[in-house]
Amino acid sequence: MTRLQSELHRLYLPSPSGEEPSVGLVRAAVLAIARPADWDALAKVWRGVQADLGLPAPAIAVAGAAGYQLWFSLLEPTPAAQAHAFLEALRRRYLGDVVTARVGLLLQAQPVPALLADSGNWSAFVAPDLAPVFGDEPWLDTPPNIDGQADLLQRLESIKSGDFQAALARLGAVAVSASAPSHTSNEQTSASLDPRRFLLQVMNDASVDLGLRIEAAKALLPGFKGPGQG
Repeated sequence: MTRLQSELHRLYLPSPSGEEPSVGLVRAAVLAIARPADWDALAKVWRGVQADLGLPAPAIAVAGAAGYQLWFSLLEPTPAAQAHAFLEALRRRYLGDVVTARVGLLLQAQPVPALLADSGNWSAFVAPDLAPVFGDEPWLDTPPNIDGQADLLQRLESIKSGDFQAALARLGAVAVSASAPSHTSNEQTSASLDPRRFLLQVMNDASVDLGLRIEAAKALLPGFKGPGQG
């Protein structure tokens, strides 16, 4: 196994142990912008997940017609529905002004790096300071250096389960508060992200950073119904 293969397995393989992965569980969640590729927009997400949510930086990829991609690595195999809810909540928070059709929420993205069959170019992971260079041509003309790709991934960390749940809770609360005032729309958004359940989970999880648990409690209190309140 090459260094690059080892890093891809470490970060994104559904079952790091090599066992048959459980159905419906994923470790990779990919957010993409294409038609056209737009690093300025996706950079808001890349910066925001670190500054606002305290999460590790995702990998940045250029993938031809698929545009720019952010590859999030989840430390523990996670239900696909939760991973999709995470991507959708990121889209709502950071990409609300981007046409929905341009944004990809991918749980089974094409591997990177790889030959792009439709063009003969290559997808590749890129460093943050080089990402803007690929705005007009989000691809490489030649195969990327394998060791260089491994070096980029080696610096990345996976999102711990407690941190993921905390981030999803906070993003869920934002998504609900930003939804349309219509009662029906609000109920549908709440059901899809189920923020109260996540908030309670985070608040009572001793493995989560205390500051995030306090934030979860603050977000929960306005809508909390105590005993005897229905």
